[in-house]
Amino acid sequence: MSVLVACGLVREAAIIARPGFVVVAGGGDSARLERELEAAVGGASLVLSCGVAGALDPALRAGDVIVGTLHTSRSPHHADRFPGEGRGLVEEQKSLSRGVQLQPPSRLGPGLRRGSGVGGALVEWLAKNLPDAHCGTVVGADSIIGSVAEKTSLYARTGAIAVDMESHIAARVAARHDLPFAIVRTISDSADHALPPAALVGMKPDGGVALGSILASLARNPAQLPALLRTGRDAGSAFKALARAMETLDAGGLATLDPTR
Repeated sequence: MSVLVACGLVREAAIIARPGFVVVAGGGDSARLERELEAAVGGASLVLSCGVAGALDPALRAGDVIVGTLHTSRSPHHADRFPGEGRGLVEEQKSLSRGVQLQPPSRLGPGLRRGSGVGGALVEWLAKNLPDAHCGTVVGADSIIGSVAEKTSLYARTGAIAVDMESHIAARVAARHDLPFAIVRTISDSADHALPPAALVGMKPDGGVALGSILASLARNPAQLPALLRTGRDAGSAFKALARAMETLDAGGLATLDPTR
């Protein structure tokens, strides 16, 4: 049996990869990510969403580790009329400055679900082995949540502590196959940091770095350089924290963990 892991970037996949893990990098293509997770899920004992994430909780800083599960309509701090994973009514979507489309609710509830549910056993195990991690729910989005206004709005409506682009897909696959699911992420951009335009075009469809697009954006708008440098520094902190977290979980026996016990 293996641990099936969803992430976004090739760099994340390289950090996460180790014996007993099958890692799929989505590159921002949710349909491809879901297809490849489906193709690999057969031998999995559990599903994780790992990598970097954007903070929604203002208390989180770059390099912080978070552990949790997907935000749903049953999650704590769920706002009235908000059905889950960052997707509300049409008029609520229009309130986001870029009209970001987010996913419908997952079939997973808070914590770990397997069949009739065994509580939050996987999340609890992860939190125990990462005692400095912040615990909470994460929102899944199909595009980058880059502006401070978007982050503030999403946090106010969900109470979720972070947002990424893979967790909702991984959770859906896990639910479809009745497998435990949890999230381990590290913060790459704080809630008060707006990502510059170059950062929004910096990912290739295969999860690699789109250096040409970054340089072209920078040439069009050189004034974004300070924000881009900060984004790079913060991402570096997140990657280092992710490597430490994965090493800790590996040493704790994640690859051989029996989620039914």
